[in-house]
Amino acid sequence: MTAAAGGGRGRAEPGRGPRDPSFRRSLTLFRAFLHEQDDPDACYALLARDAADQVEAYDGPLAGRTVVDVGGGSGHFTEEFRRRGAQAHLFEPDVRELGEKPPDGTVIADGYLLPLYDGVADVTFSSNVLEHVADPQTFLSELARVTRPGGLIYVSFTNWLSPWGGHEWAPWHYFGAERARARYRRRTGKEAKHTLGENLFAVHIGPTLRQVRARDDVTVVSARSRYWPFLTEAVVKVPGIRELATWNLLLILRRCSP
Repeated sequence: MTAAAGGGRGRAEPGRGPRDPSFRRSLTLFRAFLHEQDDPDACYALLARDAADQVEAYDGPLAGRTVVDVGGGSGHFTEEFRRRGAQAHLFEPDVRELGEKPPDGTVIADGYLLPLYDGVADVTFSSNVLEHVADPQTFLSELARVTRPGGLIYVSFTNWLSPWGGHEWAPWHYFGAERARARYRRRTGKEAKHTLGENLFAVHIGPTLRQVRARDDVTVVSARSRYWPFLTEAVVKVPGIRELATWNLLLILRRCSP
């Protein structure tokens, strides 16, 4: 079910980060990504501020809202939401992703089965998790279940044919996952974190959009590139090209009434 629902068009509020979309913003994020391995805190703190700007652009100020962060890892997103006055809660399935100081109240929980009542969240947030779950539609159903009618669902993921689809062994995933993993092992002397079919899955934009638009529990507010510097929705509308050029698909969804 699709709808051109209300909300912002992805522009950050004055006093927040760079205008979205813009070349300045894309360049700033790209530079941060280059230092993800040697300075992850700075990288993810910047990404968290940018994501919070996007949520507020589409759904208004976070202050006083209940936000459920599913798969938020070390908690940078949850902490940023809290800094903006939200009652934010982190649910992370892998204790190894939490880091040394996870946010207070963090819950170890699987995104397929969140220990929450129906409709408790004003905003349900999932950043770069969908490509790590074997059943994306069941995962999305759970996000929708815990979101109140009219609430916002923010989902982004790195599609497989993106230049970063292979994660730490990208862009060599274009030549096959096993070959890419072997190259990573030779280059670094250690095993890759991700294995295709185990904790990384080949998720594509076209099929994902068709599946989401066919759902009756959400409407699509926006389907856009999360990082692209211009025409963020237009690039997603072009079959084939979108699988390469989108970089990372951002879905802004609105929970339907039961």
